[in-house]
Amino acid sequence: MKKNVVITGGGGVLCSAFAKALAEDGHNIALLDLNGDAAERTACDIKEKGGTAAGFRANVLDKDELESVHAEIKELFGPCDLLINGAGGNHPSCTAAHETYEKGDEERDDILTFFNIPKEQFGFVFDLNLLGTFLPTQVFGRDMTGRSGCSILNISSMNAYRPLTKIPAYSAAKAGVSNMTQWMAVHLAPAGIRVNAIAPGFFVTKQNKDMLYDKDGRPTERTGKILRATPMGRFGMPEELLGAVRFLTDENASGFITGVVLPIDGGFSAYSGV
Repeated sequence: MKKNVVITGGGGVLCSAFAKALAEDGHNIALLDLNGDAAERTACDIKEKGGTAAGFRANVLDKDELESVHAEIKELFGPCDLLINGAGGNHPSCTAAHETYEKGDEERDDILTFFNIPKEQFGFVFDLNLLGTFLPTQVFGRDMTGRSGCSILNISSMNAYRPLTKIPAYSAAKAGVSNMTQWMAVHLAPAGIRVNAIAPGFFVTKQNKDMLYDKDGRPTERTGKILRATPMGRFGMPEELLGAVRFLTDENASGFITGVVLPIDGGFSAYSGV
């Protein structure tokens, strides 16, 4: 059955892959992104292949803006059947230089350490991931109440299970996304809305590429550590998320599944390091 799908962060590497796959399945796709041009490019790619899509500039931290875009989408496609909360990410201004404390960190002001990450930057990253999931669900979830086949898919992370060094706000927020997925699943069950999440392991995206490869394209030390801790010994590919996305959003395949956070991580969460 054709669905109206709303995807936040729709201009990004992973969410654009979700959008294209669901468009191939015959669904109408509305892509929201702070970078409106990126959302529109993905929509154009879909339309060139015969799909139905539209791109919108939207700030997931601005509820009024979300309400305005919601009205446009409802006019264009009808009520939302499936929401994928894909907007999120980290930012260099909230990334510590050192993985663990080094003597003198508390006195330094020439690099970012745990002690001098600005409150505003921590708050931005935390809000982008957690409030950026909460607010679109408030807005688009209204369309789903009392209607069959509707669901929400949140994007958590391996950070929710095992926090990564250097990125405290992102790790804390993704733990919140996993917790809120379960909370929403319970709260919205009487409304007939299923809420699940996927927790990707390590995939190369625009946001993390500079942490994984140097300017000459060589793997960084961090990449080496990640791959040594990933039993499959490689990064994931966006298309390797699509089966889980399709499964969790298909009421015929997963109609009795809600409140689940599914790791897709090449074994990272199963490996003890020994």
